[in-house]
Amino acid sequence: MVADMKNEGTELKNTEKADVTNTKPKVAKIKTVVKKVAVKEAPKVVAKVKKIALKPKKEEPKIKVNVYGIDGKIDKEIELPRVFNTEFRPDLIRRAVKAMRANRRQKYGPTPRSGFRRSTSWWGKGRGVSRSQRVVNSRRGAQSPEAVGGRRAWPPQLEKNYGEKINKKEKLKAKISALSATKDKEMVSKRGHKFVDDLTLPVVVSEKFEELKTTKKVAEVLDKIGVYDDIERAIKGKHVRAGKGKNRGRRYKVPKSLLIVVSDGAAVSKSAQNLLGVDVVTPKGLNVEHLAPGGDAGRLLVISEKALETMKEW
Repeated sequence: MVADMKNEGTELKNTEKADVTNTKPKVAKIKTVVKKVAVKEAPKVVAKVKKIALKPKKEEPKIKVNVYGIDGKIDKEIELPRVFNTEFRPDLIRRAVKAMRANRRQKYGPTPRSGFRRSTSWWGKGRGVSRSQRVVNSRRGAQSPEAVGGRRAWPPQLEKNYGEKINKKEKLKAKISALSATKDKEMVSKRGHKFVDDLTLPVVVSEKFEELKTTKKVAEVLDKIGVYDDIERAIKGKHVRAGKGKNRGRRYKVPKSLLIVVSDGAAVSKSAQNLLGVDVVTPKGLNVEHLAPGGDAGRLLVISEKALETMKEW
């Protein structure tokens, strides 16, 4: 019996070995077939890769604008940086402006002891009066939300966070997109800005513009260039704010006029601040809300040639 079992075991081992040896040639055949297919298809794959690599990239359109001098005449013509070819994304611009406003929102709420500044007691039931708390030794109601001078039922909490998050890349994309919208005449005019039809947008001025030290001279230069009508529009549009805000240090509402971008330390940054509705910033301090107030892109931009050069690195 033992001998028979040994024989059976050896037979089984031999059959397993035979199966393994039989599978080896099949695997080898499959490998050779795959290699042959790969060798045949390789030239086609290489050709496709070459086509993709050698495919000429779409050239970005070159936008040329005039450079205006202090006398209002055209000094020369220059090419705008490639930042102004960015795709217009109104959805990102809206999101970025909304996030900036939300993060700037100030928290507010009552003091922790508001409504609890009186000593109160409860009369109990069966007096024929409401069961609210009353001032000690008096019938006057206190502390309860329905009482005069009492606490608020559901007051706004100081702990509430009104801020909104936005990705850095999205915020940057929104700023560049809003900047590229300043070259579109139709978009700028739809926003309500007034300017001479012959102007090229954005309005690029010479470096001498940065040296102007008085508001009167800045106004004269802007009038010669043909954009001072927009400041007059802001002067006419100034009106008293509706609501309680007029008693809280913000009595008037003024429409947004020109956005002047100059290099850091320019004298015109102080002299142009007194013009109504005008904002003066440097390229470093430029943000989405300057370029698209309220989330509406297409602000009338006046930029110096020196400030424009820094945007070539963007």
